[in-house]
Formats: sequence, structure tokens, C-alpha cells
Amino acid sequence: MDRSYDEITQAMAAYFDGFYDGDIDTLKRVFHPSCHLFSAADGPLLDDDMETVYARVATRPSGASENYRRQERILSIDKSGPESALVKVNIAIGPKMFTDYLNFLKIDGRWQIISKVYTYVLLAEAEAAQAAE
Repeated sequence: MDRSYDEITQAMAAYFDGFYDGDIDTLKRVFHPSCHLFSAADGPLLDDDMETVYARVATRPSGASENYRRQERILSIDKSGPESALVKVNIAIGPKMFTDYLNFLKIDGRWQIISKVYTYVLLAEAEAAQAAE
């Protein structure tokens, strides 16, 4: 029986919990140390390594500490082989709703994010668009 989708979903729980709680140790369970995050949402290409990401998470108030409502969902899991998958998610962090494209590889028996491409809209815009649907 293929448990890959369950394993990926469990990895995503750590991803969502880590960002909501601002818990770097939890995030380190799902991000490969060589992972980079890429975005062009604000103009020029951003290419952040994990130490930069962890520093940013450590210095901002967490969603939990601000008592924000959790808004997160897995939109799709596209598994292309026994060791690779692309997961698309929405996650609210602060005033932004992010759409993340997470490239996973199963390395040493566990699913790890090896790269992330993301964009965002303001949370108010995302909520208005969702209400209009």
C-alpha cells in the first residue's frame, strides 16, 4: 500500500505548524538544509537560503502569539514518482495569503522540501475574492 500521500500530508502539518507557531525546529523537520525559497512577487528575484528564512521567522511575531486565525490548505499533491512530488498550498502569514509551490523529495526515508516558489496577495484581497466565489 502506497503511504506516500499520508506521509506528505504529515510533512505538510509540520510545515503549517512551524510557520504558525514560529517554530524553527519544526520547520527544520520538513525543509532540507539545502532548500532555497524563490519569489518575484515584489519585483526582482528573491533567492533565500534556509538560514535567512529561519532568521526571518525568528524575528517576526508568530501567528499563534498574535492569535491569528489559521488559514491554510493543501490545494494539490502531484506525485511524479516514488521519491518526488509537487505540493501546492495556501497559507496566511501576517497580512498576506501565500500560494506556495513546494518541491519534495523523499530522502533518507522522509519527505523533505528541496525548493519553494511562492507568491502572495494581501489577506484582505484573498478573503474578498473567496467571498465573491
